[in-house]
Amino acid sequence: MLEIRHLRTLATLREAESLVEAAERLHLTQSALSHQIKDLEDRLGLPLFARKSKPVRFTSAGLRLLRLADNLLPQLRQAERDLQRLAGGQAGRLHMAIECHSCFQWLMPTIDQFRNAWPEVEVDFASGFFFAPLPALARGELDLVVTSDPKDIPGISYVPLFAYEAMLAISNQHPLISRSHVEATDLREETLICYPVDRDRLDIFTQFLDPAGVEPVAIRNAELTVMMMQLVASGRGVCCLPNWAMAEYLQRGYVSARPLGQEGLFGTLYAAVREDMLEMSYLQDFLLTAKDISFATLEGVSAKISKRP
Repeated sequence: MLEIRHLRTLATLREAESLVEAAERLHLTQSALSHQIKDLEDRLGLPLFARKSKPVRFTSAGLRLLRLADNLLPQLRQAERDLQRLAGGQAGRLHMAIECHSCFQWLMPTIDQFRNAWPEVEVDFASGFFFAPLPALARGELDLVVTSDPKDIPGISYVPLFAYEAMLAISNQHPLISRSHVEATDLREETLICYPVDRDRLDIFTQFLDPAGVEPVAIRNAELTVMMMQLVASGRGVCCLPNWAMAEYLQRGYVSARPLGQEGLFGTLYAAVREDMLEMSYLQDFLLTAKDISFATLEGVSAKISKRP
């Protein structure tokens, strides 16, 4: 009754914003996809999602099947990897760089799992904090770049990993603690703590402060997230981080956080790869593993990709 293709369809539908987009990702017509889902619902005697909802809103039955998909599909991919290696394997190289300072939380377990699954592939990575990794990717010096700031470079594709909300971390005694959200003008008299990168690579400037013509009274750099949190907790300044990067500190009550603007400030983390590598089995598996681990370990991330202005 229930088939693997049904689980893959539902998992894709969760990541897509509509049936049309899901059909495109599955290389099906919208009619064929609708027929497949309707046939499954008829067999089960239960609806799986609410029609005309955007993004797709799943019923309890649909959510139960998604939990099954989350458990089963990674195991199937592992079996497929094993069979590929038995058939001769596929050696290669995966040299990557990250522009996200907080990414080690999910990137390291992703790399560990990938190395175990693909021992033939040479894996290496470097920090992209002090050089421009996307041009290096285009030149072939790198094979993958984790970034939240895609650039239009010929031959480079951007695969979305997950969406997140960027929030302002403040001390528990900060005057903004009484506010439901923060406006750009609230940061005029603040020391803004940032990672040591160019400001045009930081959403807090490009999407929040610069459009409002606001400049903080001071900018202070810190290389590690834990250092930033310590400075914020002690009242030395405020900082902007993804919600998932500060989740642990919020849960322990070290700091507080407020949305940036009434509508919030949202971003998307991408894996940038050269188009000629997109069909590489090991690269596809790395991207799937990264998504699996991100959704399993990070709080506040979403498959709904944010749209940049």
